[in-house]
Amino acid sequence: MSAELIEINCEKAVDYLTEWIADKVTSAGKSGGILGLSGGLDSAVTAALVKRACGEESLGVIMPCHSSSEDRQDALLAAREIGIECQEILLDEVFDILRGKLKQLVPGEDSLAAANIKPRLRMTVLYYLAARKDYLVVGTDNWSELTVGYFTKYGDGGIDIAPLGRLVKTEVREVAHYLGLPDKIINRQPSAGLWEGQSDEREMGLSYAELDSYILGKGLPADLEKKILEMQKNNRHKLEPPPVPAREDLTS
Repeated sequence: MSAELIEINCEKAVDYLTEWIADKVTSAGKSGGILGLSGGLDSAVTAALVKRACGEESLGVIMPCHSSSEDRQDALLAAREIGIECQEILLDEVFDILRGKLKQLVPGEDSLAAANIKPRLRMTVLYYLAARKDYLVVGTDNWSELTVGYFTKYGDGGIDIAPLGRLVKTEVREVAHYLGLPDKIINRQPSAGLWEGQSDEREMGLSYAELDSYILGKGLPADLEKKILEMQKNNRHKLEPPPVPAREDLTS
């Protein structure tokens, strides 16, 4: 990763985000924060910030859904290192039942549609537990992902707050180093875990370093800039409220 991409002071960023999360929880009248622990970099950094902000009123949830055993092991590793309370719920059976019923309606190949069921099931779990514990659901999406809409609508995008929402991936990794998170997690290949061997960068068709360069105004070759702009255009609906018709058009 290029050192010149880093434009933040990690100590100040951590202090600010810790206070920011605590303020959002308090102003919402909630008592703590909950998030999904995937074993990846973003969820580990977010968990560390939530633990700092909410103390014992913080919860990480591991939700395997035909996931690799390494994902679970890394999520448990992160929870231990951070000292955050951790619970686990296996979603394989729920996923299989729901997918089976849906395929009865529309038979045929459904790999991508089925993959997006997973984060939506996880969102449902988090909001159930958040309601029971009076917590906010804390998202793990970073600025890089939000810029191009690289998340599942009403899945990992279904959250209350996004503390990493103005840190690019490269900066999140630097914050992870500052927080002393395990190298195994910091150096993991970024993946949403939608299917076996899935890779964020391979799916996007560009690296996070390239995407971060674009966001931070460092410049990119024209073909890569075109790819990013196309992704932004296609995924704009994920970042905007659902459109509604203009009232004046209905009454004129």
